[in-house]
Amino acid sequence: MDKSSKIYIAGHNGMVGSAIKRNLEQKGYSKIITMDYPELDLLRQSEVESFFKETSPDIVIDAAAKVGGILSNNNYRAQFIYENLMIQNNLIHNAHKYGVEKFLFLGSSCIYPKLSPQPIKEEYLLTGLLESTNEPYAIAKIAGIKMCESYYRQYGSNFISVMPTNLYGPHDNFDLVTSHVLPALIRKAHEAKYAGDKELLIWGSGTPKREFLYVEELAVACVHVLENVNAGNLYDEFNLTHINIGSGEELTIRELAKIISDVVGFEGDMIFDSSKPDGTPQKLLDVAVIHELGWHHKLSLSEGINRTYRWFLEKFYTQEYLGK
Repeated sequence: MDKSSKIYIAGHNGMVGSAIKRNLEQKGYSKIITMDYPELDLLRQSEVESFFKETSPDIVIDAAAKVGGILSNNNYRAQFIYENLMIQNNLIHNAHKYGVEKFLFLGSSCIYPKLSPQPIKEEYLLTGLLESTNEPYAIAKIAGIKMCESYYRQYGSNFISVMPTNLYGPHDNFDLVTSHVLPALIRKAHEAKYAGDKELLIWGSGTPKREFLYVEELAVACVHVLENVNAGNLYDEFNLTHINIGSGEELTIRELAKIISDVVGFEGDMIFDSSKPDGTPQKLLDVAVIHELGWHHKLSLSEGINRTYRWFLEKFYTQEYLGK
């Protein structure tokens, strides 16, 4: 990959895609291609094929996906498996068909078994049952990983996959119905503080452990992989199907809520509703491979949450959004 490569980012408006775009621009990559919906509907095979035929990108980054937290994953199971399969099928196949030089597929750590040994190594994929609440999304992402590997095995396509841990940061989803735990807690703590509430109600028992990575650090890791790793390294040298990307550090949801409360300035009590689902009890990625490849995370969780809360106040939590 060089600075003159034509790089198409699918999902450039999302949290991950926008972070990768900013990182590439900062490093001097000037030929970045983006397409908004409905100008390009990634669910429609004919539209995606026409786009590849007309633009001939050199590099494709697949950061497009239908995503959400436990509630939306569980309630919209058919949409999660259908839309994610369609998006990645269209992108991966047409990348092969039109001679894309390198393809980067972004998955999710939910691909691993619910009761996987900790920390989770890449080779633990498909060794046990998935967490039921996000099984459709996980199956779609597993299919994407295997597609990239299969196109390399059959055609020699330079298609590689990376599996990020739980992400947060600028452009996150703060909707209380569809968001993940960290942005949801930021918003709930903020609203509880300014409403003068004495209690903060949190889903689940607070005991599950989670790992988090600031999205700007993921972007650095993804560009590092694009610049330094090829499919042959991944599949033949490491004998893996994908590369984990995470902080290698974990904490309980209760501990996370305490950090967020401190950052936001909420001084009330945390109340945990154990009638609500916890999800996977523990999910810490083994990041030895990405460390061996020369990338390490640097930002502390507390500082990352501080930056995310500032973005939330400046860019998201506005009078216009609240309809006031």
